[in-house]
Amino acid sequence: MKVSIKKFITPLAVALSVLAVNGFAYTGHELSGQARISMEQARTIALKAHPGKITDEELEEENGGSGLRYSFDIRHGKVTQEVGVDAKSGEVLENTPEGNNPD
Repeated sequence: MKVSIKKFITPLAVALSVLAVNGFAYTGHELSGQARISMEQARTIALKAHPGKITDEELEEENGGSGLRYSFDIRHGKVTQEVGVDAKSGEVLENTPEGNNPD
């Protein structure tokens, strides 16, 4: 049985592309066991607070709220907004334009 290399390479390339796009900037996944809401839920909350395109995301320990938050950089037009969502309550803790020294 002859297997076409193209039939093997194409699905592999698609799978790698999906992994690269979906995992583009999510750091802090080792903290996810402490979170009560998922990254997907936090994304939805953040995008309701500031619609746009997420350019960076992370789960981090930070002062305020429960001490564990999802942080998102969301770009809309020329403005990049930093939106912080408490990883235990889902509360929006921050929704401000990103400063001159982005994370």
